Amino acid sequence: MSIQWFPGHMHLTRKAITERVKDIDVVIEMLDARLPGSSANPLLGELTSSKPTLKVVNKQDMADPARTSLWLAHYNAQANTRAIPLDASVTAPARAIIASCFELAPNRGGMVKPMRVLICGIPNVGKSTLINTFMGKRAARTGDEAGITRTEQRIALADDFYLFDTPGMLWPRIVVPESGFNLAASGAVGRNAYDDQEVALELLNKLKQSYAPLLESRYKLGLAPEAIAALPDEDLLEAIGRKRGALAGGGAVNWQKAAELVIADFRSGALGRITLETPEQFTAWLHAGQQADAERQGRKKERSAVRSRKPGRR
Repeated sequence: MSIQWFPGHMHLTRKAITERVKDIDVVIEMLDARLPGSSANPLLGELTSSKPTLKVVNKQDMADPARTSLWLAHYNAQANTRAIPLDASVTAPARAIIASCFELAPNRGGMVKPMRVLICGIPNVGKSTLINTFMGKRAARTGDEAGITRTEQRIALADDFYLFDTPGMLWPRIVVPESGFNLAASGAVGRNAYDDQEVALELLNKLKQSYAPLLESRYKLGLAPEAIAALPDEDLLEAIGRKRGALAGGGAVNWQKAAELVIADFRSGALGRITLETPEQFTAWLHAGQQADAERQGRKKERSAVRSRKPGRR
């Protein structure tokens, strides 16, 4: 299954970012600490490549701290880039963000040259919640659903610091299959773009390899971590469904209900602190995805060339 989701308002967001970035000093990209590579928008990278970038690794309190450290090191090693962790427990996020932006653009500041910052991110990454923290009120709508914010807004974090907020945006085509599943599991894509059972099975495949003890702790399967890791994905989802009472008539497992349960437990953090990818893993996925996409595009061109050479065509 290929997961894709790029509704019409995202085209408008793309155009707005293209225009706004001309007058911007620093770009903030919010990432989901549970899937930092998958939640980094390659289209945004293309649109803002000329600007210093602050990667705000959000929801770190829900992520594996060891893997968060790897991702922070990964981004901080990149040129013209800073990365900082963030979560709901941080009492003064504006202070950390403002300081990091001035590190990236030290020549800005003061009323003559105020700092102009564009904040972007995929849907449901926590950007609206952060904006509300800045404003001290419900300035932006929030919810566990992709695509809530639809319009740009400007926020003054200080007399010489202006923050431009944009709606969440994915990219037109996700070429890394693993990223599609991770984004779906996190709630970054609309419900009509994926199948719950397929996403839950892919999620369990990752969790049983790296977080089997957390699965046992949550679902009380009565199995050792190595036994959980060895279970086929379908058997694991069935066992969880039975343990949690996700049953249909005749005692059969209700696969849809079991899948929704697993996904909800991941999104809420009930499973524990989990990160679905390391920098090394994501780099390998990206390379494979780009290679497969290049081959797919090559085959498409070949088919087009063959059709154009058929008799009667000009």
